[in-house]
Amino acid sequence: MCWRAQIHSETAEDPGSVLRDIHDGDGSSSSGHQSLKSTAKWASSLENLLEDPEGVQRFREFLKKEFSEENVLFWLACEDFKKTEDRKQMQEKAKEIYMTFLSNKASSQVNVEGQSRLTEKILEEPHPLMFQKLQDQIFNLMKYDSYSRFLKSDLFLKPKRTEEEEEEPPDAQTAAKRASRIYNT
Repeated sequence: MCWRAQIHSETAEDPGSVLRDIHDGDGSSSSGHQSLKSTAKWASSLENLLEDPEGVQRFREFLKKEFSEENVLFWLACEDFKKTEDRKQMQEKAKEIYMTFLSNKASSQVNVEGQSRLTEKILEEPHPLMFQKLQDQIFNLMKYDSYSRFLKSDLFLKPKRTEEEEEEPPDAQTAAKRASRIYNT
């Protein structure tokens, strides 16, 4: 399933703030109900988690609590950027990514090595993989740091327990109770 990150300037009162929405590929908001066994996919790898809009939403909520949501937002923005074909759009998105996440004045600055080497001059000649090394650094930071904590958090464990309960056949518990009554009489 595809999704994209859209980064919009919020309001005239607060032009420096950024509003971020994640949408499914068709432009609609992701649903609040994940498919059965999605938590098993999320637990198998960060890649699988990031391919599922519901997984991304829960991971974002977790990162927000850890004050590092900008990491996943940067990663999502880079994924969206790589799919951009129109040169003018690419220039606009590159500048937006730089100004939002990489510049010294960024509103949601990510902590990556090499960001000082990226200057506004490079934004004049954008190419789809221009942020790849920085995106990889952020991915690895999430993978080896935040992701393992996410798998131990309630934002992951609650839907996992719900899926496990839904998976159990409804009459399994009643059958066990019936067997117990038979042997106890």
